[in-house]
Amino acid sequence: MDILRVRMCFCCSRILDSSMLEETFDTEQSAKPEDVMERKLELMEFGGKPDYSPVSWREYFDQMEDVRVGTADDGDVYRIYKAGHDGPLLVLLHGGGHSALSWAVFTTAIASRVTCRVLAMDLRGHGGTLVRQSDDYSTHAMSSDVANVIGACYGQTPPPIVLIGHGVGGAIAVHAASNMLLPSTVGLVAIDVVEGSATEALHNMQTFLKARPKSFKSMDHAIEWSVGSGQITNLESARVSMVGQIKRCGVEEAEAMEKASLAEKAGPTEKPGPVTDEVVEHNAESRDHSGEKENATSEGQVVYVWRIDLSKSEKYWDGWFRGTSNLFLACNLPKLLLLAGIDRLDRNLTIGQMQGRFMMQVLPPCGHAVQENRPEKVADAVASFLLRHKFAEARRETGSSNSFTQ
Repeated sequence: MDILRVRMCFCCSRILDSSMLEETFDTEQSAKPEDVMERKLELMEFGGKPDYSPVSWREYFDQMEDVRVGTADDGDVYRIYKAGHDGPLLVLLHGGGHSALSWAVFTTAIASRVTCRVLAMDLRGHGGTLVRQSDDYSTHAMSSDVANVIGACYGQTPPPIVLIGHGVGGAIAVHAASNMLLPSTVGLVAIDVVEGSATEALHNMQTFLKARPKSFKSMDHAIEWSVGSGQITNLESARVSMVGQIKRCGVEEAEAMEKASLAEKAGPTEKPGPVTDEVVEHNAESRDHSGEKENATSEGQVVYVWRIDLSKSEKYWDGWFRGTSNLFLACNLPKLLLLAGIDRLDRNLTIGQMQGRFMMQVLPPCGHAVQENRPEKVADAVASFLLRHKFAEARRETGSSNSFTQ
């Protein structure tokens, strides 16, 4: 199946048809082919070819930690990335299938605009996070995870918190704020998460998951696929964030995982087919999660597979977004909604926006992976929000021309 015919960003919020790739901002807000090429050209190697090699998290964050919640023998471990030492704490929650590294380029951008601290965490089942109940993706479990991680890092007196979430992470941020799980929360930012369009898109999610490659022969080629398919149009972001989406394993292990997954979905009367959807390797070297080079093994012995099988979380998909718009409106906090298109608004949010119950900004055409594809624009909007409510102090004049709708 042509993956461009059913292409959805992993954060489960918008389905894009290949015919829409050439449409304008007034329709789907998808990334245009010329935009993808522009981003490729920005980071070309001297030899004239785009550089698809992975980049270390160290280029964007100050530190990486594995935070244990619970006892040493019976606890969960959450991977987090931190930056900054002063100002409000921006808790960054990624979308489904992605990882904390999807905020890497944004972190550098926002830190150059305002004084703040950043904590980006891998949600359960994603990135480097390991939990005991790995099949529980309920909003209750994931929002509780956020509260537990903040408690483990800052105790009973955390700094003022601004929750910022994209896609599924936006829904989790809304639930955490609505249930007052973090009492020091002072602001809420939801990025391209709208109940109406998200629930509509979920009908085609399994089709998208079946259409994408099951494995890659190298990290470099996974990054190339990400940019070429339009999942992430910003090459710089793809080079750091794809590392959090896939993992290295042996071919036999990958085939066994795929067969087990297919058998589980097929039922007792159907036999799963062979694993065939791989991307051919072009680069003989790749880097591990920390950005250090690793020696390539013999061809065919190692592949890279997705860290999470999103299809297994299907029973939670509707619960991620159902009622989110009303919960967002009911949160008694300064709120900002960033959208990749005005068509994302559902009825409740449209009425709430007309009543001035939250700030809203529609960003230029950039696709669903907003903070990755246009990190500077998102940083401008978030910085303006923080400064407007006096949550943070400006580092310098940003020259931002943002205009919020309220």
